Amino acid sequence: MTPRDDVDQIMTIMAAAFDPAYGEAWTRRQVEDALLMGNCHAYLAAPDGAPVSEHERAVGFSLSRTGFEEEELLLFGVIPEYRNCGVGKAILSALRAAAHSRGARRLLLEMRRGNPAERLYRTIGFSVIGERRDYYRTPVGTRIDAITFACEIT
Repeated sequence: MTPRDDVDQIMTIMAAAFDPAYGEAWTRRQVEDALLMGNCHAYLAAPDGAPVSEHERAVGFSLSRTGFEEEELLLFGVIPEYRNCGVGKAILSALRAAAHSRGARRLLLEMRRGNPAERLYRTIGFSVIGERRDYYRTPVGTRIDAITFACEIT
């Protein structure tokens, strides 16, 4: 797949997976710009959670950024009809392995309070390390707390 195909698939998944009421989806330009940096990585998952092959349709993705001994999960999404089927867990397991190979000792992520993905994050070992009150603002102006999570990579 070409990087353009990857971005096309990420945008398609994001449109299906992210609730527009929260304004969390990135623009195509934001995704492209992130991927131009050498320390950002995309993972596209097939319906079985494995890396998507050249002619397969992706049903989930992650976008992460590597820093000194840390990897930050920037975006993560799974098309709704593939949720609770192991795809999200497979994506996060692949992220953990890839981050470890890049020298990361822990994974970080930040999410809005009430995000249903919290259950999955906790299941695979993420725990709360911080909170930002009223950090996010929805398109209609509602304020929502941000929760920061970390997961040690062993």
